Amino acid sequence: MFLSLSLIQIVEIVGLAATTLYHQIASYRDRRSLLPPGKLVTLNDRGVRHICLRGTGEITVVVDASLGGVEGYLLIDELAKITRVCIYDRAGYGWSSSSSQPRTSQQIIHELDELLTIAEIHPPYILVGDSFGSYNLRLYAHRYPDRLRGLVLTDGLHEDSMLNLPLSVGLLKAFFTLSFGFVAIGAALGIVRVLGEIGVFELIKPELKKIPVLDRQYVKRSFYFARHWLTMGREMWNLDTSGRQLKIANRLGDLPIVSIKSQTFLRPLFGIKLFSLPAADRVRDRIHLALLQLSTNTQQVQADRSSHFVWIDQPETIVAAVADLVKRAS
Repeated sequence: MFLSLSLIQIVEIVGLAATTLYHQIASYRDRRSLLPPGKLVTLNDRGVRHICLRGTGEITVVVDASLGGVEGYLLIDELAKITRVCIYDRAGYGWSSSSSQPRTSQQIIHELDELLTIAEIHPPYILVGDSFGSYNLRLYAHRYPDRLRGLVLTDGLHEDSMLNLPLSVGLLKAFFTLSFGFVAIGAALGIVRVLGEIGVFELIKPELKKIPVLDRQYVKRSFYFARHWLTMGREMWNLDTSGRQLKIANRLGDLPIVSIKSQTFLRPLFGIKLFSLPAADRVRDRIHLALLQLSTNTQQVQADRSSHFVWIDQPETIVAAVADLVKRAS
């Protein structure tokens, strides 16, 4: 049967076998050399979460990241110059084990509360929620208002618009959801690791080159594993359920909130618009108008040089927002 294969097919099989073997060897190497920067905490359901602390201060900044869940590593050192900072890997990301529980905001904040309690990271908190993380931390703010001194939403989401997407944006969302499954296969075969190690991530987002190499390694390491992409797909699949759970978190009193709005949703890749994005930007505009109504003390800040990925394009706006809230709370 092998002899009946074409030369191209043989090359493809050998190539995939080589990348898969390399991925297994490199993963073993990483387990020995790229140690977690924080500590592993076992939750009551026996799942393990990785949590990382930096800095000192009476107020702790708790960061919950976007789909992909690991950009906190790119912010932690700058935020730690202001006060104590806590970042963590949600289930399925980074050094945290996967979970069989639904990847919804309600489940995620249950796990976050348990993690903070077991790790003895006590309030008061300032919460920083990026994109999907804004859902999670808004729900946390609603559930535990007495623990908070402020909330930063980085190009956050609002359920009213997310549950009523126009067809074109809904199709874009479906495309991303399905693509995570295909990329998971590529990760299992070692293709994502090879692309990452030859610098393709930095080619797509040149701003990553400004990030220290070790911090980039922490982020890229998570993307090399299939469970990372499967978790992204699960969170996206459950996004509407999370949105419905957020319906109760629209009145946060006079909680100080800084809502950071990017200039656009996605920038063209290599100068080429892969998708028609004006509709996505209109949805984002409606989202940000709704976010301004969450509290009687909400301020909007423009990240005027940024796409949706503010933590890469314009991270100084996040740092400034946290510094402002810490100053107000002191």
